[in-house]
Amino acid sequence: MLRSWKLNLVLKNSTGLAVYLQIAQQIVDDIQNGRLAPATAMPGTRELAEHLEVNRKTVVLAYDELIAQGWLVTQHRRGTFVSSKLPNFSSYPLAKNKTFESTESNLATADQTPQINNKTQLLIDFNDGIPDTRLIPLDIISRAFRHTLLAKNTNPLGYGDPRGVLALRTALATMLNLERGLNIDADNICTARGSQMGIFLAARVLTKPNDYVVVEHLSYPPAREAFQSCGANILTVGLDDHGLDVAALERCCKQYPIRAIYVTPHHQFPTTVMMTAERRLKLLILAKQYDFTIIEDDYDHEFHFAHHPVFPLASTRHDDHVVYVGSLSKVLAPGLRVGYLVASKTFIQQCAKEVLLIDRQGNSITEHAVAELMETGEIKRHIRRTLKIYNERRNVLMALIRNELNEFAHFDAPLGGLAIWLKINQTIEIEHFIKQALLADVRLLPATLFTQDTFNINAIRLGFGSLNIDELTTGVHRLSHVFKTMTIKP
Repeated sequence: MLRSWKLNLVLKNSTGLAVYLQIAQQIVDDIQNGRLAPATAMPGTRELAEHLEVNRKTVVLAYDELIAQGWLVTQHRRGTFVSSKLPNFSSYPLAKNKTFESTESNLATADQTPQINNKTQLLIDFNDGIPDTRLIPLDIISRAFRHTLLAKNTNPLGYGDPRGVLALRTALATMLNLERGLNIDADNICTARGSQMGIFLAARVLTKPNDYVVVEHLSYPPAREAFQSCGANILTVGLDDHGLDVAALERCCKQYPIRAIYVTPHHQFPTTVMMTAERRLKLLILAKQYDFTIIEDDYDHEFHFAHHPVFPLASTRHDDHVVYVGSLSKVLAPGLRVGYLVASKTFIQQCAKEVLLIDRQGNSITEHAVAELMETGEIKRHIRRTLKIYNERRNVLMALIRNELNEFAHFDAPLGGLAIWLKINQTIEIEHFIKQALLADVRLLPATLFTQDTFNINAIRLGFGSLNIDELTTGVHRLSHVFKTMTIKP
């Protein structure tokens, strides 16, 4: 049987208990907490053994034990399934410790339209980490759109649910439950036109004028601006090689009534740092202690190279303190604009009301087409294919930097994402360097673009996803020349 998504099972070590019993107990726990619903297809024993790095016989023993107890059943030539006779364990109750109120928009009067840089033909654009649209499987996508338009059992051209079409929300829930450890259903999801719209919806629902919202001192500017547009006061806290400075956040909580914090813990934007487990737990504890909401932007979860991606904060029993924002735009194409929010059903209903005010609903045709791509496994196959390409580009760029820019800059190898955070030597004046690079037909994004603080940071974000190996090589050669020109003594 074709399984579109791999079950991401984490084995929790238990001293004194045989490994096969640990596996069996973990599966039972996932059935009881609702993550594995009745009739869910289980991975094959070989596949699960490889994932857990155990002997296949160990997994066979675990499955046999669960089949004997009635938790699992086998079907001839189809595989192993969670028993359909089991009760459908409801997801844990979401705590109703907040009243979510939509707020009136505090629209900025100034024209904030970003200026578009007209690129020359030879310009190498190290952007913030967008994917390569040349890798898009256009034939597969066009086929899914055609199926949607010709389908007799759907009406993609009419009005629909402001939360998004049910087929896509169901497909997203399946993916998030199996691969990212969440415990949700379709009613916990509201689709949006990209993650930025998802962030804006969260800001609209959460924020009233003069509320205090925290971001890291280096953060995603459009997210900060979304909260500012709703009248929020923005506070910043620092970060280091371990992620968000939770001690600084706690001091901030003692001084101000924090309403929300916006974070990117998986691959911090823009520095690519991954937040450590202890800081993740501390952040969740602070959210519960001081009653604020964490907006978790998991903008490029799929692009992880070193090991298995870490489960999101939203996968924990967080007592309704986490709003999870994700996107399929980077997986497929930025122009398709498919994002989503995951939260309590109360919060999602508030989001739906905001959608009715600004958009009425998403693009039903695109959502039906993307749902088909998810259900048939095409998106998963595309992720596997592009992940290899992006990993190769990452490795090539790191080698080029070490070979040609080593005396001028340094970096920590990113575990995931489509960008490198390059730290420039303090002896180099960063603004002058950026201007000289542009004259050499290389566009760079300095750290000053990602902060509202006044202090200068000698760093740039090098996005590599949209550049092939020849383009990366050309770009680094040009940067090397600029560095050497700037350091020549008169």
